[in-house]
Amino acid sequence: MLAFLFGIVFSVPSFFQMQKGPKISLGLDLQGGLHMLLGVKTDEAIKSKLKSIASSIKYFTDDEEILIDDLRVKDKSVEFTLMDEDERPKIEEMLKNIKGISYKLEGNKYIITLTPKEIESVKEYAIKQAVDTIRNRLDQFGLAEPTVAKQGKDKILVELPGIKTPEQEQRARELIAKAAHLQLMAIDEKRADQVYNMSEEEAAEYGDIILPDAKNPKRKYLVHEVPILDGSMLTDARVAFDRANQPVINFTLNSAGAKIFGDFTGKNVGKRLAIVLDNKVYSAPVIRERIGGGSGQISGGFSIEEAHDVAIALRSGALLAPVVMLEKRSVGPSLGADSIKASFIALISGFLLVVFFMIVYYGMAGIIADIALVANLFLIVAVMALFGATLTLPGMAGIVLTVGMAVDANVIINERIRELLRSNVSITKAVEQGYSNAMSAILDANITTLIAAVILYAYGTGPIKGFAITMSIGILASMLTAILGTHGIYEYLLPKIERSKNLKFWFGIERK
Repeated sequence: MLAFLFGIVFSVPSFFQMQKGPKISLGLDLQGGLHMLLGVKTDEAIKSKLKSIASSIKYFTDDEEILIDDLRVKDKSVEFTLMDEDERPKIEEMLKNIKGISYKLEGNKYIITLTPKEIESVKEYAIKQAVDTIRNRLDQFGLAEPTVAKQGKDKILVELPGIKTPEQEQRARELIAKAAHLQLMAIDEKRADQVYNMSEEEAAEYGDIILPDAKNPKRKYLVHEVPILDGSMLTDARVAFDRANQPVINFTLNSAGAKIFGDFTGKNVGKRLAIVLDNKVYSAPVIRERIGGGSGQISGGFSIEEAHDVAIALRSGALLAPVVMLEKRSVGPSLGADSIKASFIALISGFLLVVFFMIVYYGMAGIIADIALVANLFLIVAVMALFGATLTLPGMAGIVLTVGMAVDANVIINERIRELLRSNVSITKAVEQGYSNAMSAILDANITTLIAAVILYAYGTGPIKGFAITMSIGILASMLTAILGTHGIYEYLLPKIERSKNLKFWFGIERK
């Protein structure tokens, strides 16, 4: 009775889609949405790591007033020339504290590379970080039950239930793919005027890169390739409004970032600082004075939605490696509705056939088994709702299959009872021995099926996991309702069964 009550109370919100109470969420295949398979460009993560190392070297040498020249980042290395050999012990002590690198000297020129082990580690971390970052962004975006999971070696599966319009789809895709790589970079004031007459190769010779303006792509900026600091030191980003009531993004840096930012602005008063987001310059203000406190602002003619999405992307962290769309599939809500309708027809049909068969074949014992079956269905829905599970089409198939399996234990018990009754054993003894004799067969059948369900969950993908979850809950619930529940009903009814002696009515047999 308690199990029945528990099942009804916690499954009602799901059946009637009430606002309050725990509910089962419908998966992508049932309510429609967006399915995407993303690839991760892990080689870009290596370049980001090298840039971060170069930034650390620049900050250290500036802070220690060590003269270096020609600091630049290449495809697989960071290079710089030490101007004073007496400073070599300091440089090498600093390099020893950077994990995962090796270096060699060519005269006074240092060539720093990542070790093979570190390269693999960076690539693996880039994929893991991409999964975590995308999931974090989608959670903050407000989508219910998004699925973000690593698939294979370097791919990411993203499923977004509830995406119904092209506008929602476009916004979600942009949020997922946005690198959100914030960098504060120094303008090369010596050569800034030559930027329109300079090629990328020529800029690289000076350790510079050319970046476009975010508002006007025709406008160019020549900035030093090694950033002063990047978004890894960012702790918060929020949408605000400037004096013209236009959306801007205020960001805050951690203590290390605040110190670097304060030191740089203090030493470069009168020069420009470029605020760069995803390789586009959003603003390049002149530094009027030292900026302490570790905060800044990004303004770029954002709409409110754009500013909100950029702030989410910054807060959740930059993607160390860009992601690319490998596969996209949209599931319309009408297809989901058809799936739900077909699944419910299968569930109700299977349920009614099982109920009818049990009553015809086992009489009152069949009705008792059917009561356990109803309780079992309520328990499955209640447990899934409490755990916030997502119901998919394979999950519905698991419930339909569980309807048949749920009466399996009662079939075994009823057959054992009927065998004993045919041997002229008393009704009370037949019921007790029937449960006792059936126990080993019930446990064997259910445990082996449960092991298979656990293996499916451990090694299967999303839809297979949904099937395994509903199967597992159904098996455990059926053992509770069949072994404990129906046994209790029989014990309550035994005096009445003994008095009536009508075995045809109670068990569907006639004693010879």
